[in-house]
Amino acid sequence: METDLKFRPFRSPADPGWDEAWAIYQNSFPQKEIRSLEDHLQALSDPHYTADGIWSDGRLIGILYYWTAPEYVYIEHLAISPDLRGANMGSRVLEAFCRKAGRIVLEIDPPETEIAVRRLRFYERLGVVRNDYHYVHPSFQRPYEPHQLVLMSYPKAMTDEECRSFERFVRDPVLRYSCHGKKE
Repeated sequence: METDLKFRPFRSPADPGWDEAWAIYQNSFPQKEIRSLEDHLQALSDPHYTADGIWSDGRLIGILYYWTAPEYVYIEHLAISPDLRGANMGSRVLEAFCRKAGRIVLEIDPPETEIAVRRLRFYERLGVVRNDYHYVHPSFQRPYEPHQLVLMSYPKAMTDEECRSFERFVRDPVLRYSCHGKKE
């Protein structure tokens, strides 16, 4: 039952569930797509950024880290605890969040591997639309490894201008909290 899902923002490493959430984050994404702890803690002070723990029946089941822009909510990271993957939790979480957030934007790897194709199909089943736009995401950490991703949006496709606006949003404020936002 989805009413038992709770989205609770993390504010500091002292918050209950922080260590488990950080482990989910670190183990669910490639190194180039995650922030250092220092950068993550700095991002938490940005009013546009929210790092939610997802709770069900008193247990942390996943993470949802997102940015709120005037036109949409950008889901930067969504991951479910490895022992719950395949149990429909990701669908429940995304459906609940889409109802709450309205317009969303997210990125996925190009559908060039079996897991990437499954991820694309997962989002499409939930009404998230693939945008026909060439998008390259910078890495959060060194070495600098920009990588092509697929932009997806809910409940409808984005225009090219909206995609370009999203790229600008990723460069600032999102990348402000990465190795690229630091002065050398």
